[in-house]
Amino acid sequence: MTKLSVNINKIATLRNARGGNFPDPLVFARKIQEFGAQGITVHPRPDERHIRYADVRALRPLVWTEFNVEGNPIPRFLDLVLEVRPDQVTLVPDDPDQITSDHGWDTIKHRDYLKDIIGRLKEAGIRTSIFVDPVPEMVEGAVHTGTDRIELYTESYARGFAEGKAEQAVKPYAEAARLAHRLGLGINAGHDLNLDNVEYFVRHVPHVAEVSIGHALVVEALWYGMENTVRMYLHKLASVEH
Repeated sequence: MTKLSVNINKIATLRNARGGNFPDPLVFARKIQEFGAQGITVHPRPDERHIRYADVRALRPLVWTEFNVEGNPIPRFLDLVLEVRPDQVTLVPDDPDQITSDHGWDTIKHRDYLKDIIGRLKEAGIRTSIFVDPVPEMVEGAVHTGTDRIELYTESYARGFAEGKAEQAVKPYAEAARLAHRLGLGINAGHDLNLDNVEYFVRHVPHVAEVSIGHALVVEALWYGMENTVRMYLHKLASVEH
C-alpha cells in the first residue's frame, strides 16, 4: 500500500494568521497519526510563514510514524535537519519568496551540489529524497546524486486530471516511476494530489512508496472533518495493490 504522509503546513498557516498557538500543529500531528496516517511532513521556509523551525524541533519526539522534512538546503535548513534527524529529508529547489514549490531539480546541472548535501545527510543516517519533474533525464541524473528516493512533482498531472486528460497526464509519471525503479530509486509523489485524483495516480503509476498531501487535505477536512478525510485517503490508497 502507498503510504500517506500529511503535510501540516496549512495548520501552521492558520495559527500564524491569528497569533497565539491555535490551532496547534503539534496537536494535529498527534491526532493525524492516531487517525492512521503513516507520516507527517513539514516544509519550513526561511521566513517561517507557516511551519517554524521551533515547530520542527518540537515535533520530532511527537512523530512516531515517519517524519519527513522538506526544504531548500540552505545552511540554516541543513543545520536544522542534522540536529533533528528526521526519518527523511526531501530536498526542494524553491526560492525564499515562492508561495509554493513549482519545479523539480535539474539533477544534471546541480549534481555535485546535491551529491555533497545528500552525502552529509546520509552520514547522519537520514534517508534522502529529491523533488524532480517526470523527465527521464532528470530521473537518470538523480541516481548520480546518491539520493535514496525521488519525489515526483505532480502539479502537471493534477492539472491534466482536472481538465479531463487523466490518461495523457499520468503517462510521463508512470514512465518516470518505472525508470526510477529500474535504477534502484524509491518513489514518492506530491503536489496538488487530492481525494479526486490520488487513486487514479497510484493505480497507474507503479512503485509509489508514499504520497505527501497537505493543502488539499486540509481544505477537504473543512468539509469532511480531519479524521474522516485522513481515513478517506487511506481507503483510496488501500484499494490499489502494487
